Amino acid sequence: MNRIALLASIVGVLATVGISPSHAAKPDLNREAAKRPLALLKAANWTDLFNGKNLKGWKGDTTNYVAEDGILICRKGGKLLVTEKEYSDFAFTFEFKLEESGNNGVGIRVPEGGYPSRDGMEIQILDHNGKAYQTEAEIDGKKRKVSWLKPWQYHGSIYGVCPARTGYLKPVGEWNTETIVAIEDHIMVILNGAVIVDTFLDKHSSLDGSERPGILNRKGHLLLAGHNDYAEFRNLKLVDFSPSPTTPASKSDNTPPPGFTVFFNGKDLTGWKGLAHRNAVSRRALKGAELQAAQAKANEIMRENWSVTDGVLTYTGKGQSLCTAKDYGDFEMYIDWKIPPGADSGIYLRGTPQVQIWDPWDPRTKGKPDPANSEEWVAAYRNGRNLGSGSLWNNRRAKNTPLTIADKKPGEWNTFFIRMVGDKVTIWLNGKLIVDRTQLENYWDKERKTPLARADQIELQHHGSELFFKNMYIRELPY
Repeated sequence: MNRIALLASIVGVLATVGISPSHAAKPDLNREAAKRPLALLKAANWTDLFNGKNLKGWKGDTTNYVAEDGILICRKGGKLLVTEKEYSDFAFTFEFKLEESGNNGVGIRVPEGGYPSRDGMEIQILDHNGKAYQTEAEIDGKKRKVSWLKPWQYHGSIYGVCPARTGYLKPVGEWNTETIVAIEDHIMVILNGAVIVDTFLDKHSSLDGSERPGILNRKGHLLLAGHNDYAEFRNLKLVDFSPSPTTPASKSDNTPPPGFTVFFNGKDLTGWKGLAHRNAVSRRALKGAELQAAQAKANEIMRENWSVTDGVLTYTGKGQSLCTAKDYGDFEMYIDWKIPPGADSGIYLRGTPQVQIWDPWDPRTKGKPDPANSEEWVAAYRNGRNLGSGSLWNNRRAKNTPLTIADKKPGEWNTFFIRMVGDKVTIWLNGKLIVDRTQLENYWDKERKTPLARADQIELQHHGSELFFKNMYIRELPY
């Protein structure tokens, strides 16, 4: 059957059931949003939090929570069941089943003895469609059933802080699957294959007027927050996304540590491409044949000036920046770099400048006499390159200088560990913290108000000098 005949056949079928092609069902954006994080988490290293036999690893109300046939049961009267361990950044997945109007919750980052929704955060587990939460009200002269719940009380909400989207909770008596992702201030809740919460706590305060200092916690216990109602749980598992060591645990060059993959293989330019356009906004606008032509030309320039020698990615100082063929969103990244004296480079995150690389001992000045020696220059003049590498130098509102100088001398290898969550960046250079959860502003917006792209390429920036890179490893974080 040719394409025209096939299209005609499809249109005919749609017409017989009363659906025109223009009114075909649109994709559920919340389910579409869940595909990427769920795909990343599918391959993650999950650990069981419940062994299906007993409450090993848990404490608290071990009387009203019991293990039966692989199911963790919260009996009537159940209160708080708490993990013995504390967790900072993680993904927690589980299945649950509620009774009519049943109420429970998942406490995250709760301190020892703390109250979940105040001293930590509580993700609602609630049959919000239950009779206990409904009442009657007269609307337009007719009596209608309405819920008295506040938006931030519905299932999946961060209680008192952030409302969840509704419409994805299964009927009472059916098993639901939920995943909670908590990485730095990013909280995401996925219910039955749909994202119902995706927010950053830095943008929130209490919605109900109560003090909720727990949203600032960086770690704490997980717990099940019973509210006297019967509930069942199973398949409780966790992935630990707490920050990795500041230097990779690798025994040889270009060999990733556990949990990481290489984005430079130490052999060739597989996984890399040339810079199709120096302006990211213009580059993203390229489509079709225009994009193919621009990328082909950029790749040709790349191959002329970027190469691999003895496991080291080497740049001649001519041509353009080098870009990953894949886009990245939230991640942890290791990268070793080396520059000659006076060199200038940087690393673009999501196609945005930049984590600065330059020579702090470069004695060049602008209209000022040179210092007596390079050490005197570093001590006396605290501006630009002389503050050290690692700064988010193109920021205008957020901090754009490193916390300390951590560079090794030109010609020596340096190691960056970069962690990006949302638009916040944390950087260690040679084991020293130099940037601490600082916003990376959108350089391509002159006002620095437009949000960053949620994912884009990583670029190795050039400024006309030789550059050397190796040991480039990345761990993608779910978002």
